[in-house]
Amino acid sequence: MPLRISLAILLSGILAKMFEWPYAKEIILYSFSVIGVLYVVRFLKKPQKQFVDYTKLVLVTFWSIYGVLTILDFSYTLFFLIIMAITFVMWFVMEGTAYFLDEDRRSKNSSYQILWNFALVLGTLGVISGSLLRILNWDYSVHLLSLGITIVVAYILKDVFVPESPNSDQHNNEEFQL
Repeated sequence: MPLRISLAILLSGILAKMFEWPYAKEIILYSFSVIGVLYVVRFLKKPQKQFVDYTKLVLVTFWSIYGVLTILDFSYTLFFLIIMAITFVMWFVMEGTAYFLDEDRRSKNSSYQILWNFALVLGTLGVISGSLLRILNWDYSVHLLSLGITIVVAYILKDVFVPESPNSDQHNNEEFQL
């Protein structure tokens, strides 16, 4: 849960930087640092580690380092970006969408989860299209981008403030491995 909160704070910091609010860089720097440290702790606490776990560790660690160095205006971040891209492709090939399936390869989402996943897709599309439209200097691109980021933050924080009711088929946040 602290990792999710840190991710939501990071997105809020990005939103604050977009609106040129004070302390936005500090919020982003702090969030990247905390995400990197928390993910390493999460990895070390995991009892059984597989190759996909190491891949995710490298992905998140290099992403955090890249974010910190970018905020600090370090010039030579291309190496971190390349390693991050390679490990993302490796993760997507190994796990990707199988993360959302249960052991019988069926979708484990209820209608409530499907509705939230639809909101996440809309938020992601808002972020992508708002970013592209902002590059093109179109009107209302900032509004679309900020709406998309807000929806994604709400998606991340939904589990923090609205706990799920325990049911018999809950798997304690296990990850599906191929």
